[in-house]
Amino acid sequence: MESTKVAFITGANRGIGFETAKGLGELGITLVLGVRDLAKGAVAVTELQALGYQATAIHYDASQTKSADDAFEYLNKHHGKLDILVNNAGILQESLMGSNSSSVSMQVLQETFQTNLFAVIDLTQKLLPLIKKAPTGRIVNLSSILASLTLHSMPNSPIDPAKAFAYNASKTALNAYTVHLAHELRDTNIKVNSAHPGWVKTELGGSNAPMELADGGKTSVLLATLASDGANGSFSHLGENLPW
Repeated sequence: MESTKVAFITGANRGIGFETAKGLGELGITLVLGVRDLAKGAVAVTELQALGYQATAIHYDASQTKSADDAFEYLNKHHGKLDILVNNAGILQESLMGSNSSSVSMQVLQETFQTNLFAVIDLTQKLLPLIKKAPTGRIVNLSSILASLTLHSMPNSPIDPAKAFAYNASKTALNAYTVHLAHELRDTNIKVNSAHPGWVKTELGGSNAPMELADGGKTSVLLATLASDGANGSFSHLGENLPW
């Protein structure tokens, strides 16, 4: 059994996923990037290796059920365990600002929930046997402050204008999965937490976001490397708990 920690990060060839990989690589953790496009994954791996990090990329597509099985086979064969799972891959198919609850299509709802929730559950369930073999398993689910029902229902809420229903609701449901799985695993060495990375200058976040890309992975790295007395079943940003 290898002693080096191994992390699998989905959607890791760019944006917050790539910043998370860099942050974990800096700590000496072996990186396995889950990417839809292996050519882009190879570019990301080359950049990480140039920084002195151990990294490889495998094909992972949240819309394909077989991808989760393939990830298990690769990680089991090459590492025999998984210390860190960062469920980072996600999609936004709506305009973030405005309200669309009365008009959002079933197709957008289904595709958004498939990537942002169902694929996360499927991958996590399939990789759990490997996470249980690690001394300190950590599961990080990439959520969003837009998942917060408390903030959405507050008068004069800072997130009030951002009512993209499919995206927001998929992240609310993901938070529910975090709470339920954390409860189920509460007597194990595994911790499950939801991260709000912040509003970051990514393809999804846009150029008006206040946070620089370099800071986008910090919350995920914190939750991926929590000490044994760290949070379990939490929803946080840079160590600060957020309202559900």
